[in-house]
Amino acid sequence: MGFVMGADDELVSADAEAVLRTLGNGRVVSVDGEAGRAVLQFTCGEQMCHSGGVAQGGFVTGWIDAAMAHACIARYQADLWVATLEIKVSFYRPATPGLVTATGWIDRAGKQTVFAEGQLTDAADRVLAKATSTIRLVPNRG
Repeated sequence: MGFVMGADDELVSADAEAVLRTLGNGRVVSVDGEAGRAVLQFTCGEQMCHSGGVAQGGFVTGWIDAAMAHACIARYQADLWVATLEIKVSFYRPATPGLVTATGWIDRAGKQTVFAEGQLTDAADRVLAKATSTIRLVPNRG
């Protein structure tokens, strides 16, 4: 897998860059490997919404999942890849068209398993959803 420079000159894989685009012109705002934290922004488009102009829950889940995965990527770099084993999302407010920010962080980590948390906020910094995830660290075969 090749790596490219993403938004703000962060190192991301070409595959991750394509996923971020697909999820709504996503960009990496910041990452902190030591803290195991990542902030990403996405544009919620009208084509992502169902009746009432509300973003489909799969997009909301994908935005937060991407932030939690990037938190792991920031900490473990290219030594490992991450696989989401389980994710739970609580939806607090509807996400509507416009800019949304997904923040993900590592709560606890073992040798093979990471417990991550994340949230999605709107442009007014209101929390739209929160999530927890169990992530498996998989060694790269290279």
